Amino acid sequence: MIVLVACVAAIAGFLFGFDEGVIAGAEESLAKTFTMSPALLGFMTAAVPLGALVGAMAAGRLSDILGRRRILLVAAIAFTVGSLLTAAAANVELLIAARIILGLAIGVAGMVAPLYISETADAERRGALVATYQLAITLGIVSAYGVGYALAEGGHWRWMFATGAVPAIILFLGALRLPESPRWLALKGDTDKARASLMRLRGNDAAAVEMEMTNMLDVSTGEHKSHWRDLFARAVRPALIVALGLYLLQQLSGINAVIYYAPIIFSASGIDSTSGALLATVGVGAVNVLFTVVAMWLIDRLGRRSLLFIGFMGTTVSLATLAIAVAWDGPGSHYIAIGALLVYIAAFAVSLGPIPHIMMSEIFPLALRGQGMATASVVNWGSNFLVVLTFPIALNALGISWVMGFFGVICALGLLFSIRFVPETKGLELEEIERRLEAGNLMRPTS
Repeated sequence: MIVLVACVAAIAGFLFGFDEGVIAGAEESLAKTFTMSPALLGFMTAAVPLGALVGAMAAGRLSDILGRRRILLVAAIAFTVGSLLTAAAANVELLIAARIILGLAIGVAGMVAPLYISETADAERRGALVATYQLAITLGIVSAYGVGYALAEGGHWRWMFATGAVPAIILFLGALRLPESPRWLALKGDTDKARASLMRLRGNDAAAVEMEMTNMLDVSTGEHKSHWRDLFARAVRPALIVALGLYLLQQLSGINAVIYYAPIIFSASGIDSTSGALLATVGVGAVNVLFTVVAMWLIDRLGRRSLLFIGFMGTTVSLATLAIAVAWDGPGSHYIAIGALLVYIAAFAVSLGPIPHIMMSEIFPLALRGQGMATASVVNWGSNFLVVLTFPIALNALGISWVMGFFGVICALGLLFSIRFVPETKGLELEEIERRLEAGNLMRPTS
């Protein structure tokens, strides 16, 4: 059952990736249909993270009131409506409005789906199961790139967008069969339903369920604050720093500039044809998927902290290489640039892609988990919006070399941040992480 839960909830991640990535294949066709300046193109593209910013602000409170599963159902409806309205848009204004609706769905799902998986998973597999959400994002991106490549020649951008309604409907039907989060039920005081939910999730292993219930009730019935201001309390502050810092670094590393504008980046790196740039973009999506699978295998073996070190070092070196290769512009430099971009994607996918989602769903106390994840998601989508909005403007003003160099500097700072602030949570029950946070020893090594 827990694998089914992770797979169904991860469909929200697939939709996240698809609706982010589909614009890359549609941009050229849209430019022929609608007249857009670089600034308008940036805003139209950034309409998704703008909507996600608003959705993330509301998701924490709504998921605490209505439950994780019900909010997934609401997100599925919004994904369906947004996909169909985007495909039917008659002008740029309607296209932007429809993409904002998609963004609202992404913002809600991007917070609730990892939270739901984390609260239903067992400690030994939690990292890998939450990482299925990130894997689904990468599958959604590569699927969007594939759809874009297949339909670009005929200019069928409406069909590109409409395709997103299919997985949205599957998410809705699948979520109808899932149990509610037992930890949310325990927080609400409904211990009988929490126990029944755990029994479904743990395969009727009564001994394991009772042990887990004891831990859950010990945390959920204690003295806990649940006001927004309490996120900034001294005891909770280390969790807030980790969650906000990792999401900010994830976005400022430049990943969504690459995802949204990959064909433009490849063109700027020396690939002349549109079809060649789109095909290279599909390659980016494939590398993203492959190394996310590697991350799922490593995340509960090496741990979150070690993978962050590897990822930040890899992204820093590859972005510096990309910037130098483009600036050099000598014989074979575009091959070096493309290779460096693929290494960047691999390093990101194995670390910076899944780990912020995992850490965000683990690090906050139960009573503040909805508010904490919502706050982190707002920072995530706010920085995403700024990067996607300003990238075409910065690219036009500074060139690809300077922009990618800036992203490389951010990744170098991310390595220092991880060494100083990020704890290891591998193999720990959520309740144990909460106890460490309250005791002020979150950075204590795991045994």
